[in-house]
Amino acid sequence: MDKERYSRQINLKGFGEGRQCKLLAAKVLVIGAGGLGCPVLQYLCAAGIGEIGIADADLVSLSNLQRQVLYSIDDIGLPKAVQAAIRLQRLNPDCVIHTHVLRADALNALELIRYYDVIVDGTDNFASRYLINDACVLLDKPLVYASVFQYEGQVAVFNVADAAGVKTNYRDLFATPPSATDAPDCNESGVLGVLPGIIGLMQAGEVIKLITGIGKPLINQLLTWSVLTASAYTIKLQENPEAKHLMPADQTAFRITDYEWLCSTEITGVEQIGASSFAQLTTEQDIMFIDVRETGEQPEAHFPHLQIPLSRFKENLLSIQKNRVVLFCQSGKRSLQAAQIIRESFGESKKIYSLTGGILTLLD
Repeated sequence: MDKERYSRQINLKGFGEGRQCKLLAAKVLVIGAGGLGCPVLQYLCAAGIGEIGIADADLVSLSNLQRQVLYSIDDIGLPKAVQAAIRLQRLNPDCVIHTHVLRADALNALELIRYYDVIVDGTDNFASRYLINDACVLLDKPLVYASVFQYEGQVAVFNVADAAGVKTNYRDLFATPPSATDAPDCNESGVLGVLPGIIGLMQAGEVIKLITGIGKPLINQLLTWSVLTASAYTIKLQENPEAKHLMPADQTAFRITDYEWLCSTEITGVEQIGASSFAQLTTEQDIMFIDVRETGEQPEAHFPHLQIPLSRFKENLLSIQKNRVVLFCQSGKRSLQAAQIIRESFGESKKIYSLTGGILTLLD
């Protein structure tokens, strides 16, 4: 142990070398190296976590830099997990960094999570949140959850028993997912850049408390914090009997659960397609492909398409000249919202397709 590096923690009353050793022996997985993941990764690495895993399939975009402070302009177009690992290794060479350039799904999540002691959810979509939660419940792994929306963030510790033996998880808070069209993410609704930084630091604090045993982690509690008022409140979470029946019964059931489908929505007249069907449509004539992401989002689409960001979609409807339209975005949410707008504006005169899981599925 480099005592000088960690001296400010070791010198803390009630902390000492013993708890620092616990951090050095711990293995933490951070899923999502974005607005939440960046501060979590930086401060856990600096604090002396022995092994850190970074799981993210995304590439750095210009629009990320307002809040994802591990990256710079030079990183645009490069894998977040790899670039984050490079920065963290410079911060603390003693920390072992594992990079997982992948999108957590039902086929890889259990194997990905199994190795680590504590899991941090830094994702920004409901499909990933339910998937990560269910995997942690099945593997009995502590999960430090957070989410941000515009000016407000939430933090909780799931799947850890309190003194009474009560152990809640994300499904006790939200038993079933909202539809994709009812659940906008920060790409479409916006977020104040400092907010995920503050909430991510809270997540890092919860991880350290869980590992070292100091303080009172947010077990069976949900803390909500507003950047506008600098105020917080905490609610007590209780087990939801309904949630138990919605969980995959075992690991086999988990692996065949389609979380993207569970968190999507059915829109009359809109066909949700996968990567293979999408590729087939690119070979056909008289069809229009529309990217509804904001300008500069990565990865770029290297096939003929029109870009109409969802934020300006309604005023550009006249640009949609063809009767067969394929919509795509980063994760599949915004394309469904755009599909709804087309359906409401043009009725059944156009055949609409939406790429399930977004453009990232084309990279698999």
